[in-house]
Amino acid sequence: MCGIFGVATTEASALSIEDLKRLVGDLFKLSESRGKEAAGLAILSPDAIYVHKEPVCASRMIRSPRYHEAFDTALLRPYATSVRVPCSRARLGQPTTIIGHSRLVTNGGQELHQNNQPVVASGLIGIHNGIITNVDRLWSHFPTLQRRCEVDTEVLLSLVRHFLSQGHTPVDAVRQTFRLIEGAASVAVLFADFNCLLLATNNGSLYIAHSSKANLRLFASEHYILRALLAKRRWRWLNDCTIRHVKPGSGLLIDTRSLATQWFSLDPDAPAPNDGLQRVGPRVIWDRPVQVGQCRGAGTSQPVARRTPDSFHDHVRRCDQAIARLRRCTRCILPETMPFIEFDDAGVCNYCRHYRRLNLRGAEALQALVEQFRRRDGQPDCVVTFSGGRDSSYGLHYVKRVLGLNPVAYTYDWGMVTDLARRNQARLCGKLGVEHVLISADLAQKRRNIRLNVTAWLRKPDLGTIPLFMAGDKQYFYYANKLRQQIGCKLVVLCENMLETTGFKSGYCGIRPNFGAEHTYSLSLFNKLRLAAYYGRQYLRNPRYINGSVWDSLWAYCCYYFIPHEYLNIYNYIRWDEDLIERTLRSEYDWEVAEDTPTTWRIGDGTAAFYNYIYYIITGFSENDTFRSNQIREGVLTRQRALEIVRQENRPRFESIRWYCDTIGIDFESTIARINQIPTLYRR
Repeated sequence: MCGIFGVATTEASALSIEDLKRLVGDLFKLSESRGKEAAGLAILSPDAIYVHKEPVCASRMIRSPRYHEAFDTALLRPYATSVRVPCSRARLGQPTTIIGHSRLVTNGGQELHQNNQPVVASGLIGIHNGIITNVDRLWSHFPTLQRRCEVDTEVLLSLVRHFLSQGHTPVDAVRQTFRLIEGAASVAVLFADFNCLLLATNNGSLYIAHSSKANLRLFASEHYILRALLAKRRWRWLNDCTIRHVKPGSGLLIDTRSLATQWFSLDPDAPAPNDGLQRVGPRVIWDRPVQVGQCRGAGTSQPVARRTPDSFHDHVRRCDQAIARLRRCTRCILPETMPFIEFDDAGVCNYCRHYRRLNLRGAEALQALVEQFRRRDGQPDCVVTFSGGRDSSYGLHYVKRVLGLNPVAYTYDWGMVTDLARRNQARLCGKLGVEHVLISADLAQKRRNIRLNVTAWLRKPDLGTIPLFMAGDKQYFYYANKLRQQIGCKLVVLCENMLETTGFKSGYCGIRPNFGAEHTYSLSLFNKLRLAAYYGRQYLRNPRYINGSVWDSLWAYCCYYFIPHEYLNIYNYIRWDEDLIERTLRSEYDWEVAEDTPTTWRIGDGTAAFYNYIYYIITGFSENDTFRSNQIREGVLTRQRALEIVRQENRPRFESIRWYCDTIGIDFESTIARINQIPTLYRR
């Protein structure tokens, strides 16, 4: 998920100190798309390891005087008295290894120095891409290990030191550690008492390049990062570099003096490499906290239970009683408040009368189709869009285990991907050995945009403009197309459940339902323009919408409705089976569910609890009602059972709503009180 990278050079390196600084700066900027909430690096020299990290994005950190001071302290001291050679152009003259990290915050907020990476623990300095999902169990199982921070990387480093103290070699210590951890992990580790850099991965999110001409090695989280770096004009002289993939379940041990490299398997029973490493006198580790002021963003975390006012629960009970009196379709469960709904003499709605059942093409047709995309050279066959929800999780499982493809999982994090979703992503990618490319937006800016639009909406509520709260995630399509080009594969696999249509959102903008449309973005050009005109009128009626989020919302509109959506949706071929999906995920991957709802739908989406509360309280239904109605039409659910289910699923998820409010920076109680004052579409 985060971006990790590094450079290792020998004493005979062709790089100057200034070259090395520029090289690391370019790697920081290229890796920043994977996380913008914190950044840091560690510089290993013969006598010390210098750590510098800040709770800011990488592009900001590398412009700071503190960052350049860290470089100067580590590398320029031998040339401080030189009168013939400018320090910036001085050759390194010593073996130097640098590891760097651009962080997307998951475990542990970035406001605490020790939570940011590189992490220092037990004489080891490590950077980690991924999430260890059994971190608390590991700390409990090894009570002698000392926990100093919240970040999961610390337990990995502490376990490596634990096994080293028992007489294991660095390779064996890492093997034993990976045997115990669950989730996804791609790591780079420096040792205070060994002259080595150790790289390892259980999901393959790691690539390495070697240049004999320059006497250096490079590594990064993505093939594209190294390829883009080497394509830059100033690094084209490194044209002898070859990029290799560090396969899932493997690693490398690099001698930091000579760059001699040994590849190894993470299988504890595999033959151990003869590394010949000898302990050295422990290097001094310099790791001094840097105060940068208020952090630009905050990581996600699990909702913390706090008391919800009784008046809110009382209000929901009164609404429940009124909603129960709504007229509903006699075949499905859609109520009379659904946009453009019409009932015939039998009480059947027009949504049911015009519904076309899914025409699945079959698993055999899917298998035959993907054969044309299968690659024999070990390169990725496809990109699988991966939110961490149940449909995409099962889709990734199906693509890897059933279709036998070699996928890259792709996630666009716009600030509302919860830690629950991230942990489930790590579980799947770690167990399947799938490379995971996470593209992170500027989360602080995205959350600021949400706050601006929510506060504008609360001032003058309108059901048609609620999708503005979710506009920030639509660039997902743009980056899916871009990633396909970067990886060099033609196939993008979408895992979209075709029963999850939510046409009522555009219905409240005056757009009549397009019965039979496959996707919510399948509007005619005329209706797309009508939709844009509707939003334009709302912006004029409520000028508070004209804020810093406008350009992001406009880009989102273009990404959703106008850029190509040429994807293969596996649920057009195989039946979406809720019981099978949940059973597979729970039994094979220990997939995690939310504590505040019985449903497994939308539990990784941090915004769903909020907007579904608004829809339910004001209109008397939510996404749950439209989804279960489609299941009734498909014949997989009875109407009575659907009514029972949505009564549970429409229960307000107040703690998740509180998390949402805290994350975007609005007050929970005043926000819910304001929503409860809005006139409803039914009589209370």
